[in-house]
Amino acid sequence: MTEPRLLAGGPIAAEIRAGVKADVAAFRRRFRYAPTLAVVLVGKDAPSAVYLQQILKSCRTVGVEGRLVEIPGRVSAAQVRHRIFELNDDPLVSGIIVQMPLPKRIPLATVIDTLDPAKDIDGIHPLNAGLMTLGYQGFLPTTAQAAVEILKRSEIEIAGRHAVVVGRSNVVGKPVSILMLRENATVTVCHSKTRDLPGVVRTADIVIVAAGRPRLITGAMLRKGAVVIDVGINVVGDKLVGDVDFESARDVVSAITPVPGGVGPVTNALLMTHLMRAARAQAEAAGYPSRSVAAASGR
Repeated sequence: MTEPRLLAGGPIAAEIRAGVKADVAAFRRRFRYAPTLAVVLVGKDAPSAVYLQQILKSCRTVGVEGRLVEIPGRVSAAQVRHRIFELNDDPLVSGIIVQMPLPKRIPLATVIDTLDPAKDIDGIHPLNAGLMTLGYQGFLPTTAQAAVEILKRSEIEIAGRHAVVVGRSNVVGKPVSILMLRENATVTVCHSKTRDLPGVVRTADIVIVAAGRPRLITGAMLRKGAVVIDVGINVVGDKLVGDVDFESARDVVSAITPVPGGVGPVTNALLMTHLMRAARAQAEAAGYPSRSVAAASGR
């Protein structure tokens, strides 16, 4: 039995981070401070906590400041908005991301409508979403971007191939379908109301799964030789598992991302590239270096 090609994210992420590390060093020489990424965590969610630690580790690796902003789960929507407004106004904070999912009683619009689009480095603000849809330069949702980046850097042909995206969230499913269209794939999006999900998935050359349901896609649902990008990260018992049943899929597919260790590392590395792009734009617009930034940074 031939083992599938394992599309590990680590080597790709390391290559991206090496470039970011050089960018950070150049930025610090020019502007005399290190950019800060503010990570907002509302309440406690196990998958989010795992992802959060990976982001903060990425910050340390490339030499930027990672600031954890913890907001208790019982906080009101107004208090969340107020905290984000404060981060918008902080000259040292170049990028802001808010960990999902939010507590159910906090509307997503509370975050989306409040974020400064120039600091929205995960591309969830309507302005950035619109720029992506129209093909303009904005901040792309990094998880969706990572899924496509793995395919491209692994030299897997996309143009002209049939890609099935399982999941239609605004964070991954919708944006990854748009990004795959931009790479000239033929794209089908499946969701909870799709009839005959196995039948549709079985037609795909490339399957990107971001449904948030552990082991939803099995080997029996996949076409022989398909390429699978598993975006899912779920806690089952004491394990992290994807939305694809890896053990049954490995007997069918030609290539597949592992969970963990696939899309996640590339997402975090790309987030650092977005942070540096945001930091440069903000610093140049503000005419840094300046006394105010030096004073704020304590340098």
